[in-house]
Amino acid sequence: MIREATSDDLPRLQQIRAWLPEPTPQLLETALSGIASVFVSTAEGRPVGYVLQMASDDAYIAELVIEPSHRREGRATGLLETAIEVAKNRGCGHVSITVHEENESAQTLYESVGFELWCEESDYYADGGTALVFRKIL
Repeated sequence: MIREATSDDLPRLQQIRAWLPEPTPQLLETALSGIASVFVSTAEGRPVGYVLQMASDDAYIAELVIEPSHRREGRATGLLETAIEVAKNRGCGHVSITVHEENESAQTLYESVGFELWCEESDYYADGGTALVFRKIL
């Protein structure tokens, strides 16, 4: 099940966030105060993954993470599709997401829901890695 996150989910989402290689400090906490959309994927009533999307004229998926024990269950696809639908309903022109050049499984996932490589940003990550920016026109 996918639902909108609440402030009660924060402790659990902070645990899940630990699986991100480079989470943005305090972004999740700030997002739950209402400046962004956060949706969770649940198993047995408990969050096991989330997507965090910033939106104005366009939407940017800032964080997407699923606990390792619940990966390959279609949860990331469901969360991405939810974020895309929310952006479309808000009248956004496109949705973008950034991924490390070496994260081929994420790239495959993004392409499977209609994202296309838009541009690259070198030295984007702490390890000096290039960011691939994927975009989906709505």
